[in-house]
Amino acid sequence: MPKKIIPPTYDSEILKQDIRWGEFRAGDLFDFIKRGRRIKSFDRIPGNLPFITAGIAKRGFSSFIGNLESEIFPANSLTIDMFGTVFYRNHEYGADDHIAVLYNNSMRYSKETLLFLGVCIEKAISGKFSYSRNFYASDAHDIIVLLPKTTEGLLNFAYMKSYIAKIEAEYITKLETHLTLSGLIDYELTDADKQVLKCEPRWGDFSLLDILDWQSQVEINPLHLEKLKISNEERYPFYGQSTTNNGVIMHCELKEDVLNNKMGKPTILIHSNNQNVVYLETPFYLKDGHGATSVLQASFLNKYNALFIMSSIKKVILDRFSYNAKATKIGLKNTRIKLPIYDNGALDLAYMEAYVKAQQKFIIASVVQRLSV
Repeated sequence: MPKKIIPPTYDSEILKQDIRWGEFRAGDLFDFIKRGRRIKSFDRIPGNLPFITAGIAKRGFSSFIGNLESEIFPANSLTIDMFGTVFYRNHEYGADDHIAVLYNNSMRYSKETLLFLGVCIEKAISGKFSYSRNFYASDAHDIIVLLPKTTEGLLNFAYMKSYIAKIEAEYITKLETHLTLSGLIDYELTDADKQVLKCEPRWGDFSLLDILDWQSQVEINPLHLEKLKISNEERYPFYGQSTTNNGVIMHCELKEDVLNNKMGKPTILIHSNNQNVVYLETPFYLKDGHGATSVLQASFLNKYNALFIMSSIKKVILDRFSYNAKATKIGLKNTRIKLPIYDNGALDLAYMEAYVKAQQKFIIASVVQRLSV
């Protein structure tokens, strides 16, 4: 069983105090504010140094490089990209010229202080920068940030540290509760898990019609919800064509004759408009979309092999379909994907399940490791 994550300690009495706030100039808070160096993607040499570019996805991480001309920026620093997005970095890295790097040498800020500063800096510049007006390292010096201060007018480090530590402690408690209730608390990778993540399976080519069964479905006009409602209980999910919240518009209880998947079988939904792919194993309601959503099941389907199959579907349909070329039932039935197989050509469901379970452990362990730093 993995070791319990020890939440950070904090001074609750400090958080109860009335806090004074003051304006601070970012240029006075950091010894160094530097701009990264442009290294075009085709000039990047593979290596071990994380290279940061603009964007929220993957916290701006682009690739690992080995270019000697890239300055190595220190851990325990902040980056601000061209759009004004701020991230804390707890590792060394390189950065392109759309990144401003802020760090100290004379006085080392704690991780908690930098996390607090990062949020406040991002709030101070929010909405001021975009494609038409990029944020540059030269802009960072004169950012005016509202921060907690002591009676002497200095930064209130004790408050910032306790505030961030409290948030982290609450998050860790919620995470461990969720992992325990969902049966995921044992996230240490076994030798078998490590092996399945390394091995390369044999792949086969399948049409979706070969492996999945299209189900009949009942769709609902949202204007008729009140007529169909039988209680105020938030019982089953009501799905629409959206990527937000996996397409769940609301939870409700309606008449039984508009309920899909009454037996709660493992089910995959594919929305034609946005190619969103969803797994569920409960009864559900479906928004009227002129048959736009495909409801798919199979006798062998379970949570783990379904997630593997869904990733293969998503990889293909994002390139094949779009809003103007929707993923209709006819188009999906003729879509071909690659899946692991045995030597005899049968689906290797055991590999799919083992792979997804191992990846699940790996991701949870990575989150826990970051929380433990």
